[in-house]
Amino acid sequence: MKHTILLLHGALGSEAQLKFLKRELPPFYDVHSFSFTGHGGRPLATTGFSMKELAQEIRQFILAHNLPPVHVFGYSMGGYATLTAAVAWPELFSSITTLGTKFDWTPGTAALETRFLDAAGMREKVPQFASQLEQLHAPTPLPELLAATTGLLRGLGDAPLLTAANLAELEVPVQVLVGELDTTAGVDASRSYVDHMPRATFEIIMNTPHPLEKVNPDLLVNRIARFVELVEEGMV
Repeated sequence: MKHTILLLHGALGSEAQLKFLKRELPPFYDVHSFSFTGHGGRPLATTGFSMKELAQEIRQFILAHNLPPVHVFGYSMGGYATLTAAVAWPELFSSITTLGTKFDWTPGTAALETRFLDAAGMREKVPQFASQLEQLHAPTPLPELLAATTGLLRGLGDAPLLTAANLAELEVPVQVLVGELDTTAGVDASRSYVDHMPRATFEIIMNTPHPLEKVNPDLLVNRIARFVELVEEGMV
């Protein structure tokens, strides 16, 4: 029987950044992915852009494709959205692996993480990166996507959706991976949230910063597949 895996990208990314995982995961897995609204060629939803809506998108994708309970890999924002969905609809998930997911949202951390999300400043200081984002996310205008992302992150800062109380009730097995050099997610902050979850494991990936392209791909594939198998064997 094939195990079903759903791959979810981070902020300002798209499902294209996960192609290497689709390619390298064992062929006996049924692997799916999608781009969140406003990303990777999808227009920005007129209903708004919030973490609750991203969680709802995950639920809708699983139901629309008639998937069995899924094993999810969520990078950064994708991990937070998945855990938010799992708190609300745990029956949809067999396991969750996150990488580089920032848990400790406050108004201060949100202000820090959004300080560079300005289209004019980005075009002036890092024009090549801004151009790449515009091409990746067209037809969504870059200023609209950056403004929406800023709103989403500030919303989390004002009212985090993952708390000690609701994570303590989460019975879905969770594997939290964080790079040793990841100053966005933070090793200590990640570890402290893992302690709230009853079926969570934690691993620091040495010499690794936040960007997904800096992670050893073979190691990441190994960790995802190993966790899926442990869960399926009832060992987590």
